[in-house]
Amino acid sequence: MPQLTANGITLEYDTFGDPADPALLLVMGLGAQMTAWDPGLCQLLVDKGFHVIRFDNRDAGLSQSFDDHPVDAAAVMAGDASSAPYKLADMADDAAALLAELGIDRAHVVGASMGGMIVQELLIRHPDRLLSACSIMSTTGDTTVGASTPEAMAALQAPPPQTAEEAGEAAVRASRVIGSTGFPFDEERVRAAGKASFERARRPMGFVRQFAAIIASGDRTEGLRSVTVPTLVIHGEADPLLNVSGGKATAAAIPNSRLLVIPGMGHDLPAPAWPQIVDAIADNAARAGSSATV
Repeated sequence: MPQLTANGITLEYDTFGDPADPALLLVMGLGAQMTAWDPGLCQLLVDKGFHVIRFDNRDAGLSQSFDDHPVDAAAVMAGDASSAPYKLADMADDAAALLAELGIDRAHVVGASMGGMIVQELLIRHPDRLLSACSIMSTTGDTTVGASTPEAMAALQAPPPQTAEEAGEAAVRASRVIGSTGFPFDEERVRAAGKASFERARRPMGFVRQFAAIIASGDRTEGLRSVTVPTLVIHGEADPLLNVSGGKATAAAIPNSRLLVIPGMGHDLPAPAWPQIVDAIADNAARAGSSATV
């Protein structure tokens, strides 16, 4: 997969579809690699006429590590992010710089979980780069919304696996806690994805630094009130990691946004929900009334 330097750091990325089509940038969540955007989901977006770009955020996958920036893991997990080496705004700047380096003037952007938070920062910091935006299973940074259940937070903070086999089992355990309850659970697919992710890259401290960035970035609500880009907010009604109140607050903060709450969806992207999610993204993108310039 190709790499390039954007915002002064190295980012790993890949693409699907025809570069002549409107660009759609996918931004993944906390500690997750771009491969968490399943190729099947990417293909459905291609079928809607998008040129799909996915990338590893800084400190994840094969993009640049910040291991030379110490972070106090115990303090971060206790809610003290003073040792955070960067914030979500910096990660949004990475995404905007990636588009610039690829020669893309404006793009549709979709982010999941922390990726949704990064998309929100893009809306605030780089609205001229965006044609449309979609924030999935995310929240505004307001600590009164989007709370986690104790079980979901425990799953998030479980010790990192040490082998690919352990990673596969850990993915299954986590999915049983935070995943969708209203869709069939594909245990083998989840296990295989967990193993493949571990084998591609292992970045436990990157996870901690990204978590610190979330805590350090604060509340985006006021900044979102000035957004004019067509925005879609998608959230699972059964999300135990970021309660659906986070999605509702995001939609309430962004003028003229659309909110899609999916019954039975947790903190994941279940394959049976892909057609509904992709249709909603395409419908929102159509509100932009123009295409990306490549």
